[in-house]
Amino acid sequence: MAEPDFIKPHAIMVEFLFQGHINPFINLAIGLASKGCTVTYVQTECNQHLISKARAADPHTPEPDFGLDIRFKTISDGFPLDFDRELNFVDNYLWLPAVAAKYNLPAVSFWPSAALRLSVGYHLELLKEKGLFRSCGDYNADIHGHIPGVKLTDVTDFITYFVPEDDEMVPPVLREGIVKAHLEVRKADFILYYTVQELEVETLSALDQELPSYAVRPTNFLLHLISTVTIISRRSLRQETDCAEWLGSKPPGSVLFVSFGSFAQTSKQVIREIARGLQTSRVNFVWVLDLDTSVDGGTHDNGALPPGFESDIADRRLIIPWCDQCKVLSHPTIGGFLTHCGWSSIMESIWFGVPMICYPIFTDQPTNRNMVVNEWKVGVNLCDEPPVSAEEVAQKVGRLMSGNNNVSDELRREMMKTSEIVHNAMASNGSSDRNLERFLLDLKEKIRTKEQGRVKQFVASQ
Repeated sequence: MAEPDFIKPHAIMVEFLFQGHINPFINLAIGLASKGCTVTYVQTECNQHLISKARAADPHTPEPDFGLDIRFKTISDGFPLDFDRELNFVDNYLWLPAVAAKYNLPAVSFWPSAALRLSVGYHLELLKEKGLFRSCGDYNADIHGHIPGVKLTDVTDFITYFVPEDDEMVPPVLREGIVKAHLEVRKADFILYYTVQELEVETLSALDQELPSYAVRPTNFLLHLISTVTIISRRSLRQETDCAEWLGSKPPGSVLFVSFGSFAQTSKQVIREIARGLQTSRVNFVWVLDLDTSVDGGTHDNGALPPGFESDIADRRLIIPWCDQCKVLSHPTIGGFLTHCGWSSIMESIWFGVPMICYPIFTDQPTNRNMVVNEWKVGVNLCDEPPVSAEEVAQKVGRLMSGNNNVSDELRREMMKTSEIVHNAMASNGSSDRNLERFLLDLKEKIRTKEQGRVKQFVASQ
């Protein structure tokens, strides 16, 4: 394709209020700017307030200069800062494709998740036509072979906001918003995925037949431009605890990192069983645990942690409310990761070569777990069947962290292979780099055909 006669598109990027979405999005902004784009990065006053509060900064402090053409803009979302935005989740951000269409701008949808997740949601209408999924409360477990590029066969791997069993875990307003987002994406001109081409070849190939699709996980740009830790930590919605000193006091590979992300919540019973299992395992661990809330109400410290838990193992445990996850996973003392299988957590764990113990909670996490355990074989299930038990936690943790068994050795060998694939993909001229270049060429051609080269902006959303 010939290079269009203009060379500097202007991306208008609108940030979404979820921790797992923010860091990939700012990384994408850096990646686009490093390829010659002008970027206007739009955040709401609510987001800016939370980020400034987390880092104890003046909300009017200018954003850092990356040496790139990135301009930060703060706008009102029409609500006061103390308004509960979950009440208006469905309509908060799904208007961006309509705005792009109104001004005849290309619309780009960025999915900070597996391509597989979008593929299942994208084909909801197909499943309904075949009588396999007539509504959120009426589905057939066998979807194998019905979605192009998708190998899911077990309903437990099906994305939970499309099935009825977890109504308590996924509020109706969240379910409605997510389903609507999967339908709205059909209005986009391009879709960018925070994934790696080599890990989802068949799914991405099938999706590309529906809409132009590009796997552009952009962490490599950070490696060349600025410290990964600096960028990621500066976009946190919560105040972070620095645990480098504690980690530094432990032997290499001896610490298990435990975190269930920023959004998913677990019950007191699950927390109690995990705590008892960790206590029995005799393993060093860092546990990101918000002691203020639990999914079943109350606080985790009100009876969730077993008696004597903190005093008995004070020398080998660190419980913190939040941290810089990349900084922890990159530490040489980390030997394993007990995770909820959020997509960013999985990608970061693979990048740093840390094998996983998987305990998915809801949304796309069971689907992600399937890839980690069954496809890539870089993790194991925390429990084979719910509910989780302390005995099973101790067994799985001990088996991974001891390093003296076939399971641990095989996981680490597979993780080394998979991590190498990801590093190669994100190297200069790797698949992520080439896909971003290909996207920009296709985008410029789209702009040229829309407005004969006069309009050089595009709108990116999540």
